[in-house]
Amino acid sequence: MKTFLKTRTLLLLFTGLFLLPSCNDGKLNIFSVDEDIQMGREVTAEILSNPAEYPILDETQYPEAYQHLRRIRDQVLASAKQSDELRYGDRFDWDVFIIDQEVLNAFALPGGNTFYYTGLIKYLEDEASFAGVMAHEFAHCDRRHATQRMTNIYGYQVVLSMLLGNNPSLAAQIAADLALGLRALAFSREDEYEADEYAVKYIYPSELDARGVAYFFQQMEVEEGNDWMIYFSTHPHPSDRIEKIFEHHQTIGGKEGQLHTERYQVFKNSLP
Repeated sequence: MKTFLKTRTLLLLFTGLFLLPSCNDGKLNIFSVDEDIQMGREVTAEILSNPAEYPILDETQYPEAYQHLRRIRDQVLASAKQSDELRYGDRFDWDVFIIDQEVLNAFALPGGNTFYYTGLIKYLEDEASFAGVMAHEFAHCDRRHATQRMTNIYGYQVVLSMLLGNNPSLAAQIAADLALGLRALAFSREDEYEADEYAVKYIYPSELDARGVAYFFQQMEVEEGNDWMIYFSTHPHPSDRIEKIFEHHQTIGGKEGQLHTERYQVFKNSLP
């Protein structure tokens, strides 16, 4: 892989970066899908190697929590594949992790890996809401928003140097910026609208209520202001997003789904 990347870099430099980048539904993305996966794995490895900064919940001590997390992940992915809207369902890693901190946040990496704070899981009231948040993060991965944003923030050559093994500190910087909720890493409003729309599409074929992410936003609008809330640092304020989510739901049929409040409480009870 590294030999391929070095060859590709020389070609780009030789042509003055005038090669056409990959196209993602009309959006330019300089990196390939394989590079998305590699980037996500490198940042994931950095997070897992630093438990002092990122206290990942120990699965050996809390196996039930991860069983619930993966059950929900598998349901979301199966439903998204059934909807025919998930492009990289069989290609991305889709690993899920719990960070044991009372923080209201979740974040997605290129290549499918996602992280959820215990503060967020405990804050939500039903499984449909959590599945909606998860589907929203999956949409950021599958629509390749994260790679585009990181390229804009850090620069193409800087990110590429990390993939080539010449800038190992960048993975640590990206991990820290995500954990701190750096506002610069916030997705554009267009990307957030798209992730909301696809979250509804992903969930809709399942038994769950596909409007779950809107219920989360509604809850946050009422209770916004807690010091430990940083979700809106990396996700723009809902404003009219809630209305659009309900519109998307009606457009594809308006089917009612289950919230599974009691089942979700068992998930929350399995946490520290």
